[in-house]
Amino acid sequence: MAKLNQIIAVEKGVKSKSYQDITAAHQRVQKVALLAGISRTYQPKDEEGEQLPPESTRVQVQAEDVLREMSASLTRLFDVTATKDWANCTARADVVVEGRTIIAEAPVSYLLFLEKQLTDLHTFVKKLPVLDAAESWSLDPSTDWWKTDPVRTIRTKKVPRNHVKAEATDKHPAQVEVYYEDVPIGYWTTVKFSGALPARRVNELLDRVEKLQHAVKFAREEANGAEVTEHRVADAVFGYLFG
Repeated sequence: MAKLNQIIAVEKGVKSKSYQDITAAHQRVQKVALLAGISRTYQPKDEEGEQLPPESTRVQVQAEDVLREMSASLTRLFDVTATKDWANCTARADVVVEGRTIIAEAPVSYLLFLEKQLTDLHTFVKKLPVLDAAESWSLDPSTDWWKTDPVRTIRTKKVPRNHVKAEATDKHPAQVEVYYEDVPIGYWTTVKFSGALPARRVNELLDRVEKLQHAVKFAREEANGAEVTEHRVADAVFGYLFG
């Protein structure tokens, strides 16, 4: 008895060959000249007349033959696809992560859906914003945000000062240079907040997604290893269509 993964493996080749055969059959019946035949004989008016050989062209393509050949080619495709689709209705497997059953008896079609969704989720989680590692963060229970410890910085103001370069004399005024000095006038206390995630949390989420991805792939392989019953529906289909 065949297994589902064996049926899936041959389906692509069967489908490709059937489509080639259908295309060839379509082209053959479109060539009108190949379906046409003729037979001509010549008889002179009297015995002294010129004798000409008979002419004939054989029919090279018969539509009924093309229908039979196309039916034979499509029969394999119809039966393989039917076997796969019927098996997909019954082939199931559990998705198990570290001994915990996440999904019980998941059908193959849903496992394929899950694989695609988990690939997208992995990309999403990998790009989640991460807290700046240069800061020390703690969770603020009042806001549910992450916050840093308060940092106190001085606020200064530039105050002009006079620097006497030369004292005044009876002949020259004093030479004074104006410069500015930063004078403390207050203090800033800064606390930074963030809605990003700690790196360990992102890594934990990625690990969970990857474990579930592996479990889903394993379940799909297990489900595809189920034995299948061959379904032969093509004879009834083409018996009705071309019989």
